[in-house]
Amino acid sequence: METATLVTFIVYLVGMLAIGLVAYRMTNNLSDYVLGGRRLGGGVAALSAGASDMSSWLLLGLPGYAYVAGMEAIWISVGLAVGAYLNWQFVATRLRKYTEIAGDSITVPDFLENRFRDNSKMLRVISAFVILIFFAFYTSSGLVGGALLFEASFGLTYTQALWIGAIVIISYTFLGGFLAVSWTDFFQGILMFLALIIVPVVAISQMGGWSETVNAVGSIDPSHLDAFAGVTTIGIISLAAWGLGYFGQPHIITRFMAVKSSKEIPKARLVGMTWMVLALMGAIFTGFVGIAYFSSMGPGVEPLADGAHETVFIMFTQILFNPWVSGFLLAAILAAIMSTIDSQLLVSSSAITEDFYKAIFRKTASQTELVWVGRFGVLAIALIAIILAYNPESTVLELVAYAWGGFGAAFGPVIILSLFWRRMTRNGALAGMIVGALTVVIWADLLEVWFNITADTHPIFGLYEIVPGFILGWIAIMVVSLLGKEPSQEILDEFDSVKTSKI
Repeated sequence: METATLVTFIVYLVGMLAIGLVAYRMTNNLSDYVLGGRRLGGGVAALSAGASDMSSWLLLGLPGYAYVAGMEAIWISVGLAVGAYLNWQFVATRLRKYTEIAGDSITVPDFLENRFRDNSKMLRVISAFVILIFFAFYTSSGLVGGALLFEASFGLTYTQALWIGAIVIISYTFLGGFLAVSWTDFFQGILMFLALIIVPVVAISQMGGWSETVNAVGSIDPSHLDAFAGVTTIGIISLAAWGLGYFGQPHIITRFMAVKSSKEIPKARLVGMTWMVLALMGAIFTGFVGIAYFSSMGPGVEPLADGAHETVFIMFTQILFNPWVSGFLLAAILAAIMSTIDSQLLVSSSAITEDFYKAIFRKTASQTELVWVGRFGVLAIALIAIILAYNPESTVLELVAYAWGGFGAAFGPVIILSLFWRRMTRNGALAGMIVGALTVVIWADLLEVWFNITADTHPIFGLYEIVPGFILGWIAIMVVSLLGKEPSQEILDEFDSVKTSKI
């Protein structure tokens, strides 16, 4: 690698660690470490949510998918954009108010326990357990992305690359907690956005323009130009259903909880959705133009090797730009990876600290003790994720899809109905969470392992597991809630107070 590229890369990493050190000095208690003291502005919250949402799959997984499938990839983007908008429009404001009114809840399990007055701790423990299980897979996807980046850029082995990336990310999350995560995500979101605009624009201009790019892709495979080519109805539903996941992603909805006032939400929604739509378009166009570029640019440009489709963005940065710019663009990939992993580690850490350690084992623990338990929780979850990421055959998109589906099915219906349905009960929430999570696990893995049921033999099982998980979880909540006793008047009064709150 060119020295200039390496220097740019290192400067970026040092800057992120500096933010972690500053945030370390601003972190005094568990609320600061887990939720930043509820003092995020709308713009920071929006870009932080977007950056932590998108992760390495935006610069590696999605361009790689577009490189393989062409315009079929647009269906994921449509589903994600619609899901994110609905999340900002309907969930964000009410969740921000409700979490403060319901005992000043600082985690999702904390909110569910307070919302339903669950003295048994069952909601808190099971929701925290679900968070830890699926975030282990989600975090491992980011570590795989980091390993791909370091491996392709620095000529390291996969294992060396995995450990180097993990150490950098863990360091500033360990130090600064939520404030470090949110501010680094803000700057990383800007960096990711610029990279996803610059790379496809330069690549398309190198091809001679948009028309020439489209013609070149069409000459390779006309089906790549048609979003409907070779895609079944189940396939389109599965791709668009990614949008359902937004309602249940703990690392995203905690940004809603951390905004300093619900009045900041409209600004955050505008900033966040603008960023997201343009970034998704940039990712798809990067993969799309890669189809033509790596097949028709002549001597010196080789087609990507089999299984290397998720490196299309990395290859563009190395071929099209001088070393200084290349370093900046490679840092954008690391930014995408870091911005999600840090959020996931923090939510996992808060589950260990707030929902297990404090709630069950050490109710009288001091704030300093809890912050340090949270920091060591980051290390524990990171080590588990590293073990899961050790398989170099893993792909970013597959790991993300599994974890995204798990969270969307387990928490999506629970969050929506807990915010908007007065009649929902604690047992309904438990049933929905368990049914949603188990459906994803069974649908994704166990049916094929136990009964040899696959999409080839039964097409319906080619459906993305978030769809049956979300539907069955929703039904379970409603049925169990209606069969049980109505919530207490105290719970109903609190529910009604959220609508008129000015928080």
